[in-house]
Amino acid sequence: VQLQASGGGLVQAGGSLRLSCAASGRTFSSVIQGWFRQAPGKERAFVAAINWSGGKTYDTDSVKGRFTISRDDAKKTIYLQMNSLKPEDTAVYFCAAKRSKSLHYTRAREYDYWGQGTLVTVSS
Repeated sequence: VQLQASGGGLVQAGGSLRLSCAASGRTFSSVIQGWFRQAPGKERAFVAAINWSGGKTYDTDSVKGRFTISRDDAKKTIYLQMNSLKPEDTAVYFCAAKRSKSLHYTRAREYDYWGQGTLVTVSS
């Protein structure tokens, strides 16, 4: 599975961005796909994940009510709609995938496939 993330950029605080992650190559029906982010000097942190049936989970402390993950199976693409962005959301955002039906995986080391990352910068 190859993952290609896109959609990052520079935005002012309070603005919005939508990230995309397109999958190609061999794909699997029972996978979860997620978004992680890594700020300078920090570990890669879980943001959100979605499973094959549309179930979702979020890191509620950091993104509750502001970020929404979704998927378009026809396009083999997942999205992360980010609203009300804050300077602390500045990070490189990575999409990832894992062969599983469970959404209980929120640690980066548990995911098998990774995209290249896309930089999101939120100015104050």
